[in-house]
Order: sequence, then structure tokens, then C-alpha cells
Amino acid sequence: MIIKRMTQMGILLGVFAIIGTAILAITHEQTKERIAENERNVLLRNLHAVVTPDSHDNELFTDTIEVTDAKLLGSKKPVTVYRARLNGKPVAAIFSAIAPDGYNGNIKLLVAIKADGTLSGVRVIGHRETPGLGDYIEAERSDWITKFTGLSLIQPDERGWRVKRDGGNFDQFTGATITPRAVVKAVYHCLQYFRQHQQDIFG
Repeated sequence: MIIKRMTQMGILLGVFAIIGTAILAITHEQTKERIAENERNVLLRNLHAVVTPDSHDNELFTDTIEVTDAKLLGSKKPVTVYRARLNGKPVAAIFSAIAPDGYNGNIKLLVAIKADGTLSGVRVIGHRETPGLGDYIEAERSDWITKFTGLSLIQPDERGWRVKRDGGNFDQFTGATITPRAVVKAVYHCLQYFRQHQQDIFG
């Protein structure tokens, strides 16, 4: 009797599990396109924050290349570079780079570099830095990240591409030096990569 009841309960639980799995699968199938579209829209807003829509006439999502340089781009995996063009001429390259040495791990960046080698803009698109300290790298939290616009390998010079505590030009945050140091280093490395590979990027 007990064995029979346990068998019935097992079958019932199995049926519920199958139904639950089916519902989850159907829900996922119905929402995955909407989720993908939302993610695409968020990325596009971030791309247009560093390269304005009126500065290019091509489709950023399709005009891309994959590049790899663990030292300068912060990842052993291929990094996407979005290429902005106007009338077929290069406007800017937007790197989806990584600052690998943040306080709590990787900091994901978009680093936009104009064809003349100056920065069009930088945005943080993902991080796990300490709330109230390291999160001041977000554009919504402070204007610190916007200070990169217009800078290059020439202005400031190599020594200037550090936080002030290390003798450079960039402010650090009270109680949080590691985070801005990591971002400054990553942006500088992107500029170096762009200088070395500009022809390949836009080729």
C-alpha cells in the first residue's frame, strides 16, 4: 500500500515537473526575441552616447570586426569593434574592451576613438564595483567618465594617463582608487591598440 502510494506520488511529481518545464520553455521561447531586442536597444543607446547618430550613416551592429589582444584589450577572447562611417569614410571605432583589474573583477567598457586618434567618449556598460564608491565610474552617478572625451595619446602624455595619486591627471574617488585606475589604464591601452592597428580596423 505504501509502495503504491509512493509510486503514485512519484508519477504525480513527474507530471508536474514535465508541465513546469514545458511552461518555462514556452515562456522563454515567447520572450527571447523581446529580451534580445531590449538588449540591442540598450547597447545602441550606449553606442550612441559615445558616437552620436548624426556623425555616421552606417549600421553599427553590422559593421563590426573581432580583434584579440589580451594585454591591450583586457581579454583573451575576441573583442568586438563597432565601426562608424560617414559616406564610407572612417569616423570612429568603438571597442567593447575590458578593464580586467577592477576592485571586484572585470569592468566592461565602450571606448570610442575617432579616426584622428582622439577619444569620442567612454562608457561603463558592466561592473561589480562597490556601490557608493567604485560605481562613480557610471555616467548616471557622476561626470567622471565624460572627462575622457577629446583626450588622446598626445594629450595628456604617457605620464598623465594615471590617476593623480600615481602622478597622473585623473581624479580618483575617495576611498576607491583601484576602480578609476583600472578604467584609465584600459582606455589608454585601447588608444595604443588603435594607433597600432588603425589601418586593419577600417580596412
